[in-house]
Amino acid sequence: MRQLGDLEAEIMDRLWSWGRPATAREVLNDLTRTRPLAYSTVKTVADILCGKGMLSREMDGRTWSYRATCTRQEYTASRMREALEGSQDTAGVMASFVEKISPGEAEALRAALRAAKRRQGS
Repeated sequence: MRQLGDLEAEIMDRLWSWGRPATAREVLNDLTRTRPLAYSTVKTVADILCGKGMLSREMDGRTWSYRATCTRQEYTASRMREALEGSQDTAGVMASFVEKISPGEAEALRAALRAAKRRQGS
């Protein structure tokens, strides 16, 4: 998955936070609290996100209702995976990453590794 542009990220953030489908109008109403935007801009970007596979849409009456096709966590994990795949030294990248995380993040990583190991039956 590609990195999201600023408005794409804001739209996805709303849909992830709300955890439900929403219309472009609902997203626009929330976004315009912090900056002016046109309905057509939000609708166009939502349609672009559909084309990228980040959103799906369903006709709800006379308007489209948009839903995220992945969770925020899945999106972030895919970006992390892409960063690792783009490196010739995956172990070095991981080591540098681990050196920079907080103790709480390190414990969360250990817990995730333990859980993955249990799921794999090892």
